[in-house]
Amino acid sequence: MHHNTNTNTNTQTTMMNHYLKFEKYTVGVGDRFAHQAAAQLQACILAAQSGVAISPTWNKSNREHNIIGSEPASVRAAADAAVKAAGWAMPYYVDADHIGLQTVDRFLDASDFFTIDVADYIGKPAGPGAVEAFADRHPEWSGNLQLAGIDRRFDISRGEVERIAGKYLYAVQEAGKVYRHIVAAKGGTPFVTEISLDETDLPQTPPELLIILAAIADEEIPIQTIAPKFTGRFNKGVDYVGDVAQFEREFNEDLCVIAHAIQRYGLPDTLKLSVHSGSDKFSIYPAMHRALAKHGCGVHLKTAGTTWLEEVIGLAEHGGEGLQLAKEIYAEALAHIDELCAPYATVIDIHRAKLPTAAEVNAWTSELYVRALRHNQSDPLFNANLRQLLHVGFKVAAKLGPRYLQALCAYEASVAKNVTANLYERHLKPIFLGRC
Repeated sequence: MHHNTNTNTNTQTTMMNHYLKFEKYTVGVGDRFAHQAAAQLQACILAAQSGVAISPTWNKSNREHNIIGSEPASVRAAADAAVKAAGWAMPYYVDADHIGLQTVDRFLDASDFFTIDVADYIGKPAGPGAVEAFADRHPEWSGNLQLAGIDRRFDISRGEVERIAGKYLYAVQEAGKVYRHIVAAKGGTPFVTEISLDETDLPQTPPELLIILAAIADEEIPIQTIAPKFTGRFNKGVDYVGDVAQFEREFNEDLCVIAHAIQRYGLPDTLKLSVHSGSDKFSIYPAMHRALAKHGCGVHLKTAGTTWLEEVIGLAEHGGEGLQLAKEIYAEALAHIDELCAPYATVIDIHRAKLPTAAEVNAWTSELYVRALRHNQSDPLFNANLRQLLHVGFKVAAKLGPRYLQALCAYEASVAKNVTANLYERHLKPIFLGRC
């Protein structure tokens, strides 16, 4: 490993070897059952027609593939087919979402974007002397640190550097192992690298994020997007819960840290923030838009499971057999609530007393079902608890197998309309176009 001390030239040269330049604005679109790529792409086409280029990135995790029984090749095939059919001439990507050394191999052929998740390694000790050696390599932090765009100074002692490195250095070294494994396997074909740090206890402070980015540069990872932890709750499928002003401050400060790290450590100039579980976080979208406009920065918004919910809405809205299937899915999800919620316990807050019974839902009209599930917070019938349960309940549809997939095909017009409108109107417009 070649460590960067005070110059960034050598590191930057090495990094560029496997560096696929990532566009300014990108959106991660999950597609649980690989049937909505065309409808998702249509949202990006609408954005392009409004003057903003947003590259779609189809993402699916190893856990999702295992639950559904799919393979990464299905994501690539769906994306390629949608792009070809639409004549989409701009870039697009397929993301191996939340992978590590044990899970990355099945994604190598299909993916050109890799989200390296090192959450399990945060807090584990690096090798003997590694933290001290890291602190020795970076004397530039001693004393007060002033970062352009941040109005407060940071006092970073040697002890503080070692404390932060002690928490994150091993995790970054693990990311380096995964990155180099991908490089070796892909034989020099360039790709996008993201590192995910969001599944940890507390938001990273500006000094912590800066030290993490310096460690990433030392590992010679040409990171193009980083997902830090932000204050507040990023629950699945529902709005942000927390102090929006505090989020906006953190988001702006993180943008300033990234700008500094790009200059100081030779990281790719396209490096940007990634917001995970970013779908449906309507209350922070204006703050994100303001910050991006102020700094002239890009962002990667990862939306994932919101598309699956639009499929259920589309089925219910169609009525008839579509509505009946949507009711069955809810009843099954309610019956298996403990099993479905367990893997997502840290990212959902479901008040079970506020969930309707299966019998109640079975008596609903199409309109009542749609209004309960559609994320319209001004609608008195909207039920965030039902929405969260269905969000984590895609395993129910997976078990239905061909029956569910046939319904998606049979009621494609209703489903696609909802998928496109949700992504464009509720997500892309407020963040990227500044229109709510």
